[in-house]
Amino acid sequence: MKIVFMGTPDFAVPSLQALIDNFGVEAVFTQPDKPKGRGKSLAISSVKELALKYNIKVLQPQKLRKEEDVIEALRYMNPDFIVVVAYGQILSKEILEIPKYACINLHASLLPKYRGAAPINWAIIKGEEKTGNTTMLMDVGLDTGDMLLKQEVTIEKNMNTGELHDILMNKGAELLVETINKMYEGNIKPEKQKESDTLYASMLNKEMAKINWDMSSQDIHNFIRGLNPWPVAYTIYNGVVMKIYKAEPILEEPKCKAGTIIAVSEKGIKVSCKDGAILVKEIQFPGKKVLTVEQYTRGNVIETGTVLT
Repeated sequence: MKIVFMGTPDFAVPSLQALIDNFGVEAVFTQPDKPKGRGKSLAISSVKELALKYNIKVLQPQKLRKEEDVIEALRYMNPDFIVVVAYGQILSKEILEIPKYACINLHASLLPKYRGAAPINWAIIKGEEKTGNTTMLMDVGLDTGDMLLKQEVTIEKNMNTGELHDILMNKGAELLVETINKMYEGNIKPEKQKESDTLYASMLNKEMAKINWDMSSQDIHNFIRGLNPWPVAYTIYNGVVMKIYKAEPILEEPKCKAGTIIAVSEKGIKVSCKDGAILVKEIQFPGKKVLTVEQYTRGNVIETGTVLT
């Protein structure tokens, strides 16, 4: 079986490893090396690192759909499957028609919910109790292709995006192997997505990460864990950015203006919100490490009565 793999970040690595172990991989497409860190030295993607370990051919086109020589090389490979996991580029109809069997995509949501760039984050931000992975046949739309197989994952009440990412990352690799085997045997009936059930998981940015203390305690809790580890929810404390990595909701009658620091203890910073309070447990100030509130308050003071903005 000839498989060409397309992927870039950590999320794609277990999938590539599973394909190597079970089928073999003809070539790997990944995003071009990018400057990273203070020295701006070129860093390779996690997928490229794994491919090089196995001496697999690596291609890194800037814009695959516009590079005819690379498309011709892909056509010459004559793959049975093209498998895409968080590649970061849109494939043209010309490319989608190359493989003998199919172009298969692994997407980290239960489609048609949470199409788009950040499905794991938004599932948590929106307070979902379950999510999962979906394999689908690729088309020219954004995560709109016919669905193949699904697997469900429970979202625990305090789980953050980083933790959920790692679970879906590893389980998705298993789903891909199952999908390819069943496709090869002709044992999958593709299912159309219902457009009425769609939700779009838009790309995240640092500007949207500011906490609105007028939200409910549960919504703020979901927002904080949905943005951990990036871009990280934040608020302004006495003119300084305070990032919040962990918190828990407290259901009680609101006692003062939303955003007001009600109390500070080794357990955390109690902050008023729309329907009660939030207990902030892990914070970070500019240039400092992430600390529990207990660690931070050993040498610093958080003033009660201060209104976070």
